[in-house]
Amino acid sequence: MGPQRPVQDFRMSDLRLVVFDVDGTLIDSQDFILAAMKRAFAASGHPEPSRAEVLSIVGLSLDRAVSVLLPDLSPSENTEAVALYKQSFLDLRAEQGGEHNVPMYPGARNALERLHLQDQTLMGVATGKAMRGLDHAYDAHDLRKFFVTSQTADGHPSKPHPSMLHTALNETGVDVTRAIMIGDTEFDIEMGVAAGFATIGVSWGYHPVERIKAAGADIIIDDFSELDTALEQLWG
Repeated sequence: MGPQRPVQDFRMSDLRLVVFDVDGTLIDSQDFILAAMKRAFAASGHPEPSRAEVLSIVGLSLDRAVSVLLPDLSPSENTEAVALYKQSFLDLRAEQGGEHNVPMYPGARNALERLHLQDQTLMGVATGKAMRGLDHAYDAHDLRKFFVTSQTADGHPSKPHPSMLHTALNETGVDVTRAIMIGDTEFDIEMGVAAGFATIGVSWGYHPVERIKAAGADIIIDDFSELDTALEQLWG
């Protein structure tokens, strides 16, 4: 595991911040998510949601996601369903390797490496995963060294609340006018807009491009090879 760059080495006025979503943006975890959800719903006795329904809630914190899929649950029933889903994730991770068997999207690692070489560019993560899940993803793909701020569902309201991005700004000292959020769902884009970030949507993730556009994405890219140009366009 490589060391993180110390933020204090940079002049604050020069810093730029790029915050990435994880599932559906950097890694393609849909099979893992779908399998865990299927197991959880089977254990709870509720009808299994469709693939489209499950992918539509990726990015939300787990309690919020369950409430969208099962809106008629009481608070105690929601808590029980959340616990079943968490256990399903843990069981699948133990049985099948979890994030170690989840691929990164083509070009994702190269894009991170290019940005990491830019002294003025800091990178962070804002994800609906718990920190435990993010740690697994970091370790599975050797990603930890790229990010100086990591915001997860453990300590924040669910997306699209801007709390994760506000904290990322506070931790890095970057001005919001030089900060960009990148994600594959409307929740990522809405969070970025609410925080005052510029936003880039990616077309290869879990929400249709129409939803990302409607959420207010400034730019939508179809491949990681387009990321550098999109960032420079937004930074002007």
